[in-house]
Amino acid sequence: MSGHLHFKPAITKLAKDSYIFVEGKPNADKFYIVKEGKVRIIRENEDLHGDILNPGDIFGTISVMAGHGYIMSAVAVTDVTLLVIDRKQYGDLVRKTNSIAMKNIKTFSVRMRELNDHLSERMLKSSSTADSSVLFDIAEYYENSQKINHAVYVYHQYLNNCPNGEKIEEAKQKLEKLQNYVSVDRPSYPENTMMQKYPKECLLFAEGEMGNNLYIIQSGSVKIIKIVNNQEIVLAVLGKSDIFGEMAMLDDKPRAATAEIYEECTLLAVNKDNFSKLIHDQPDMVVKLTSMMAERLWLLYRQLDNTFIEEPIGRLFDALIIQLEKNKVDLTSKDSYQCSFGYKELMGMAGLAVDRADGLYNKFLDTKKVLILEDKLQVNNVSETFKEAEYYRNMQKKENSVRESKNKDKEKSATSEN
Repeated sequence: MSGHLHFKPAITKLAKDSYIFVEGKPNADKFYIVKEGKVRIIRENEDLHGDILNPGDIFGTISVMAGHGYIMSAVAVTDVTLLVIDRKQYGDLVRKTNSIAMKNIKTFSVRMRELNDHLSERMLKSSSTADSSVLFDIAEYYENSQKINHAVYVYHQYLNNCPNGEKIEEAKQKLEKLQNYVSVDRPSYPENTMMQKYPKECLLFAEGEMGNNLYIIQSGSVKIIKIVNNQEIVLAVLGKSDIFGEMAMLDDKPRAATAEIYEECTLLAVNKDNFSKLIHDQPDMVVKLTSMMAERLWLLYRQLDNTFIEEPIGRLFDALIIQLEKNKVDLTSKDSYQCSFGYKELMGMAGLAVDRADGLYNKFLDTKKVLILEDKLQVNNVSETFKEAEYYRNMQKKENSVRESKNKDKEKSATSEN
């Protein structure tokens, strides 16, 4: 796209080792482009340290576009010169050149795939797979769980995605047997249908199938699920304006998780052709899409942070606060808040197996911070619940600090002995 920027970015110069912004600082309002020098991105959790950034690289966009606090820290590795950009100026950047938008969107997509893999390893103790053969196992899980509609859909996906699969004949036999027991037909739409509707408890797509669309929820809600060790883990419950399915659409890899309609949904489906046209013709929509992807990335980072809390009840409270943060709830409010999900879904969000949670359910309710009304969680007092989560986060930081100090003492001792 041609034209001139409607603003002149501010320029700032910082000395080596200066912090540009700090993880946890609320209300992130500025992101940066490296003009000269190098910048390191740092995450508090040791194995989430980021990369070295060079001239032309953009950073801080996830937190700013998502409208949350900074999810990481940025420090100058050398003396640096930076372009400083406000969130509201992003649209002008996109209008100037859509290459900025595409660079951000592709970077976000790659980072989502990485974070999803890392989250699977930490939450589910298993690696994410890009192998479509996993579809047969997922279909068999649903068959054994008597979710016949789900099983039939996923067996079909196995046949479509693995035409030479080892279990192709077995899948055909199972389909023939189960086909007559399907209770509700799953809606099917032509490739270019952008507005789509799906009933409650319908499978939208399964982990392992190839994907052509990303989806933006117009109404209703969607559960994002992983099937691990014969157990269904709920990674997230997404609601209006949330985006999902973008990774498979953007990088031509199989779906990384399963999406099930939690409440009757209207979805905006965007395929590659529509996406390219949207990028070119509608910069305002691109800004909105970038914001949605940033929100999803922010959520993944927070979910990863949650996995480092070792106390199970602490994990639960932190997972609950993540959902409140996601919905822009004022965490200083003393009001109650009605959640759109129940205890089972919260357990999944915290990476905790429901069948191994001995006494955790009662312990969680005994805090008097939450109630369960009609199978949905209600927070009695938002600020008090936030303090509860903060207590467990701070306890974990202290434990980590003590552990790190002991490890350093051991290293010093070993060095002196040598």
